[in-house]
Amino acid sequence: MYVGTQDPPQDDSDLDLLPQLGVKNICASPPEPWRQWNVDLLTGFRGKIETHGLSLDMIELPLESRPIAENGAPHVFLGPSDERDREIDQICELIRSMSLAGIPAGKYNVTILGILRTESTYGRGGAKLSTFRYSELDQTLPDVADAPAEVMWERIDHFLEKVVPVAEEYKIRLACHPQDPGIGDRTYRGVARVLGTVDGLKRFINMHSSPYHGLNFCQGTVSEMLDNPGEEIYDIIRYFGERDKIFNVHYRNIKGGSLDFVEVFPDEGDVDMLRALRAYRDTGYKYMIMPDHTPQVVGPGARRTGFAYCYGYINALLQVIEVEDRSNPRVN
Repeated sequence: MYVGTQDPPQDDSDLDLLPQLGVKNICASPPEPWRQWNVDLLTGFRGKIETHGLSLDMIELPLESRPIAENGAPHVFLGPSDERDREIDQICELIRSMSLAGIPAGKYNVTILGILRTESTYGRGGAKLSTFRYSELDQTLPDVADAPAEVMWERIDHFLEKVVPVAEEYKIRLACHPQDPGIGDRTYRGVARVLGTVDGLKRFINMHSSPYHGLNFCQGTVSEMLDNPGEEIYDIIRYFGERDKIFNVHYRNIKGGSLDFVEVFPDEGDVDMLRALRAYRDTGYKYMIMPDHTPQVVGPGARRTGFAYCYGYINALLQVIEVEDRSNPRVN
């Protein structure tokens, strides 16, 4: 396992900076509209990334974490329609093109509402923290869909039925992000967030089982599902890791837990991040460990500064792991 990033580069100087900070692996996507991502375009994009000393490990499929209307393929999880099947077919073609372009993995989200948050709070040194308190969530907003739990499972099943065989044929790992945040078995605005519980994620990975169907394991989001993440998260990492279902890790920390949390710097939350990293190591995880949702700091280039802090933190913990492995070699 090694440090990676999904922080979108704004220009070539951002790409040049990453190797200087010890980052050599990246999830990034071409700037062109996704329906133009044919083999030649993807190959050229990968080549550009490589000229900056980076490896393009993953791209983001047009199923982002934003609300459904802002997604590149907005019909995929909105129920039966000709447009839904056209978009799924186009995603299948994109998977084929990724394989031919030498890009081994894609991440995606199953979402209608996008990420839910309430009013931000402030933490260490005045850093602005992304915050969620279910008790403060606006319950007066109108429904956006009629999507109770079993309806959502039917839509997920239809998607996986189409894309997983293509991913398996072309050997492309598909990494699905949990729904952020989980709200248990509740619905909000007519939508059940079925990938917002650990049981839901377990059900998901067993649907259309394949070595190429797994998770973009967001440690922060999974921690948000738990009553006591500082004690519970490590067994959950092991559960999915031992089944080879973790294809990427969003490595972030929180204070709090289910229905009430803030996102904080990795060194100050409720989760022991070194203990978590050991759990990934012990399951044989071998892909990127990347920052995600860093607190908002002050000054120019604030986002880049926050991510740079996290790259250094991750690299330091990875060095601890390396020293431990040299001192106490594990028998596989």
